[in-house]
Amino acid sequence: MSATSDLVSLPLRVANPTPVQPTYRRLVRVGAWLLRRLTRQDWGPADVLPRTGGVLVVANHISNFDPPVLAHYLVWNGRWPRALAKAEIWRIPVLGWLARACGQIPVERNTARARDSLVHAEEALDAGECVLIYPEGTRSADPDLWPMVARPGAARLALQTGCPVIPLGQWGAQDVMPGKKLTWPRFFPLKTMVFRLGDPVDLSDLAGRTDADAVGEATRRIMDAITALVAGIRGLEPPAGRYDARLGRRVPQAGA
Repeated sequence: MSATSDLVSLPLRVANPTPVQPTYRRLVRVGAWLLRRLTRQDWGPADVLPRTGGVLVVANHISNFDPPVLAHYLVWNGRWPRALAKAEIWRIPVLGWLARACGQIPVERNTARARDSLVHAEEALDAGECVLIYPEGTRSADPDLWPMVARPGAARLALQTGCPVIPLGQWGAQDVMPGKKLTWPRFFPLKTMVFRLGDPVDLSDLAGRTDADAVGEATRRIMDAITALVAGIRGLEPPAGRYDARLGRRVPQAGA
């Protein structure tokens, strides 16, 4: 068997014995059982992911289906992700209860309270948790699903905490549930969920700064790292510009 198959086949109690909310563990156990039967996994090594201590994982967002498969990947590699997700989920019966019970972090997007989520995320990092952020803030609207222009939250959090920032590129979930609207998943024929982690994003020269220039530069480095991983997975050269959802087109990137 491949290294991925060996890891995926491990029981949860062996793959990740770290204590966590009972509801979270039960949900992941059931979800993983289903995902192993409804998808294929191509995970790649995760040696760069710290097994303890606060860590910020930053990923591209390509589908409504990618949160569960991304969680599957991180949990089986030793970390229980605390994901920042739109607060609307917390207002949906059952889903909202599960999000609260599993310690996820709501984001009131496009409101004055949006920054409150960063306070909770910082508290989680200080407590040694793995915090998962989609820097784009929403699913990619790029015509070819390349990573878009990001919001500054992930970079600001990274600079404020100084925690390791691990980029993650993913591909495959968009074949199960394409587009921005919720649709019935297309499981068959089986699709492969591909994940690749990159080396920590080097922000050492920006340490201690939270000014706009530093946040902008950190954001660019984070998205460049994610884009390079996605390009490696797809075997394609990424576009010169990055899609800006506010403008509805790709725009040149500073430093590119």
